[in-house]
Amino acid sequence: MLDEKLQPIFADVLRRNPGEEEFHQAVREVLDSLGAVIAKHPHYAENALIERICEPERQIIFRVPWVDDHGKVHINRGFRVQFNSALGPYKGGLRFHPTVYLGTIKFLGFEQTFKNALTGMPIGGGKGGSDFDPKGRSDAEIMRFCQSFMTELYRHLGEYTDVPAGDIGVGGREIGYMFGQYKRITNRYESGVLTGKGLAWGGSQVRTEATGYGATYFVERMLQTRKQGFDGKKVIVSGAGNVAIYTIEKVTELGGRVIACSDSSGYVVDEAGIDLALLKEIKEQRRGRIADYAKARGNAAKFVPEGRIWDVPAEVAMPSATQNELNGQDARTLVKNGLIAIGEGANMPSTPEAVQTFLKAGVLFAPGKAANAGGVATSALEMQQNASRDSWTFEATEERLATIMHNIHDRCAEMADTYGSPGNYVLGANVAGFIRVAEAMRALGIV
Repeated sequence: MLDEKLQPIFADVLRRNPGEEEFHQAVREVLDSLGAVIAKHPHYAENALIERICEPERQIIFRVPWVDDHGKVHINRGFRVQFNSALGPYKGGLRFHPTVYLGTIKFLGFEQTFKNALTGMPIGGGKGGSDFDPKGRSDAEIMRFCQSFMTELYRHLGEYTDVPAGDIGVGGREIGYMFGQYKRITNRYESGVLTGKGLAWGGSQVRTEATGYGATYFVERMLQTRKQGFDGKKVIVSGAGNVAIYTIEKVTELGGRVIACSDSSGYVVDEAGIDLALLKEIKEQRRGRIADYAKARGNAAKFVPEGRIWDVPAEVAMPSATQNELNGQDARTLVKNGLIAIGEGANMPSTPEAVQTFLKAGVLFAPGKAANAGGVATSALEMQQNASRDSWTFEATEERLATIMHNIHDRCAEMADTYGSPGNYVLGANVAGFIRVAEAMRALGIV
């Protein structure tokens, strides 16, 4: 139950942000964890601090006109929500997907604020994107869209102001087109203004792999609390994009066997273990569908169109596709089939009912704001390298990533213990992130 002191705050969030269900869900999850905090430290409820945390500092919406290869003019809507800069410049990705609207970006920006705080690095929270769909578009069309998008967005960015990165629908290609337009408009090579860049022009080693690797490191640390690891365990990973691919890679490296992955068309089961080289070829080079993987593997793999990957029995699950992809029924099925741990590679992929099902069943549960923080942590490492005109080796950067993820795990576990809920990483992550942001906001005054 939501603490009675927090109920009016949440009611006000509902009133001020009608119809934005994902944002409501993200705020409610954090507020649910704060009752014990404000009981122990009442000053966190003073000066409308929590209300200010729930209100973005700035919300930017703009028109993005562009011309397709046939000369037809299209209009999309662009967004950037600069949520909280108490800890540093706004930092968070850009998502290009037809489902994007203001509520999506606000939920992601709110989550990003606490996720970035958990890294221990000096970065605030923000998020952006567009309802543009890059699927089926030519490189030239995507370039024209990205240039139009950045022509408006550039005025709100800067390495000390707001530093976007990639997200769903935005990879190295899109970051390159946007950075090129930013450089063209501003007439300066401000490499620290975007992260996720190519290695030849200011990017960081491990950035591509970071979110998937980081989530795997977090889950590995959780398993170690029960004197276990990935070795020999069956694992399922939803999605087949960047996060999923590099989750599969690191899980396999640590001895796990990933037997299923998915995309929007369905899922594939390969009991021998997903052939990562083939999956990368299909998804990263051919930009194909998961059904193409099953065809290439012949009788070794089975494709289930429009099915639920959560029906596949496994000991570890890594939801790495999108928000609310795993519901209460899915969670009950996973628990019944012997699940012992789950790590969220995506942002808020489990519904509230699913989360409660896992926690009640004693499943080790790593919430996205903690488990998938490796991506933004490595983005911050990229910013460090850009600021110092330096570049680090893959090994050195991955070692930093592993250390950051282990520290995040330990901080969440410590906060869960401190506030009376040992092993509850949801509460631990929310409290640890909140306290760091709240302390900075108190120090800066009412702004």
